[in-house]
Amino acid sequence: MRIARFALAALAGSILFAPHLLAQEKPNPDRNSFAILKLQVNISEQEGEKKVANLPYTFFLHAGEGGASSPWTKVRMGSRVPVYVGKDGGMQYIDVGTNIDARGLGTPDGRFDVSLNLERSWVEGDVLVRAVGAAGGSESPQYKEPIIRQFKTELTFTMRDGQTVQSAQATDPLSGRVLTVTVTMNVVK
Repeated sequence: MRIARFALAALAGSILFAPHLLAQEKPNPDRNSFAILKLQVNISEQEGEKKVANLPYTFFLHAGEGGASSPWTKVRMGSRVPVYVGKDGGMQYIDVGTNIDARGLGTPDGRFDVSLNLERSWVEGDVLVRAVGAAGGSESPQYKEPIIRQFKTELTFTMRDGQTVQSAQATDPLSGRVLTVTVTMNVVK
């Protein structure tokens, strides 16, 4: 008799809680999915009306959902430039070129938040520099030394498939060179 009551109570309990169990959120296969994005970053440089450089970079990245779970994609392109650092210091090599770190995160409306950290440096001409320790007269020895210019930016913007965005534009205060960064994003998968 006790077993029959227990079985009846268990059956009644399962009938009462069955709708709650069935109403639980079913796993969404797209929730943990990711997309592969093709990112095209173009850096153009102008001095006045003259186009000095046009530097395109194309790479792929995984765009996931959920913040830190999406990995950074890194692109490094450049050279090591020797720089004379004085009589006792000899030569020192300095990295110049382009460093790009990018990450994409999906948004509920099907667009992507793209984070882009970009660093660009370049060697510009030779500038006459007085020798270290030389007196300030016109007879002080002068040497030609390169100037290393630099541009850095960290951006986050929301993009849809196929969209192109002019994400940054800056002017070097000394040379007047204008850098323009344009980003195009396409969903591959």
